[in-house]
Amino acid sequence: MATDEGVGGRIDAAVARLFGREPPDAEGLPRYVAPLPEWLENVGLRLAWPVALVNLVGTLFGFWYYAGRPLEAAPPLVEGQLGAAPIAAYPLIPDSPAATMFIGLSLVAWRLDWDAQWLHMLGFFGCIKLGLWTPFVQLVLNGPGGIAPWLYWFLILSHLAMALEAFLIHRYATFSVPAVAVALFWYGLNDVVDYFVPVLGGPHHTWLRAEPLVAAGQFDHTVLAHDLAAGWAVVLTLLATFFALATRVEKVKRRS
Repeated sequence: MATDEGVGGRIDAAVARLFGREPPDAEGLPRYVAPLPEWLENVGLRLAWPVALVNLVGTLFGFWYYAGRPLEAAPPLVEGQLGAAPIAAYPLIPDSPAATMFIGLSLVAWRLDWDAQWLHMLGFFGCIKLGLWTPFVQLVLNGPGGIAPWLYWFLILSHLAMALEAFLIHRYATFSVPAVAVALFWYGLNDVVDYFVPVLGGPHHTWLRAEPLVAAGQFDHTVLAHDLAAGWAVVLTLLATFFALATRVEKVKRRS
């Protein structure tokens, strides 16, 4: 363990020479809410601008993915899941691109000293929820069939990285109760319209290859895969809520 910590410290020092702004002090939160080693938190926060850029580029890739990866300039310019839905439903569909947008903008807001606690919580919830929902769906429900191998593994690994970067946010966010409520409302609403109360031509969860296609843009939502995806989504919303409120409690303890 000491060797790993020493290596981590040297990596942090090397990054600090290029990206000198000091991250906020660590508060000594317990591992169950701050699982990353401190040196890795430091590196991630020192690299906030590059990390934010990577996330925002990922947002653009995600919208391209949900638009059916159109490569032609001729209409329709938007195909895929977005193309099959009414424009009013667009905010409810691309959940992973929204999550990378939230975390990217959260890091930007922190570096610019903007007080945007609600944005930090949207990034926290989104990265935990979508960072763990997508690998489950790809590995357990969809499998690698019907998608290029590079894209299959890119989706899994990039989303796991999202889950890790969620645990940078505690270093600069207060985890206020109102901000947690905003994030819980948004992701709870997404669960409802994605799986339980269809609106605007829904359900609006990410298309599952494990659901049989019954018509153009229409899938059979009565299969077990739909229920498993829904159940895991709800569990992750609850898990993100627990982590957010537990982090709040641990922060308050250290200030009292």
